[in-house]
Amino acid sequence: MGKKGKEKNTVNKAKHTKLLNRKKNKLKKEKETRKERLKTIMANHREQQKSEEEQINN
Repeated sequence: MGKKGKEKNTVNKAKHTKLLNRKKNKLKKEKETRKERLKTIMANHREQQKSEEEQINN
């Protein structure tokens, strides 16, 4: 037999899932931005190495 009347804790559960989703999205976004930063840093480093090698060879 089910409970009679209003369901308990539905508002709190909704708030909780909303907050957890925010947290997950934030972490996912931070992870993506870190990857992008690393890519740009690596690209800059490669360019710098190429220019240094060219200067040494000339």
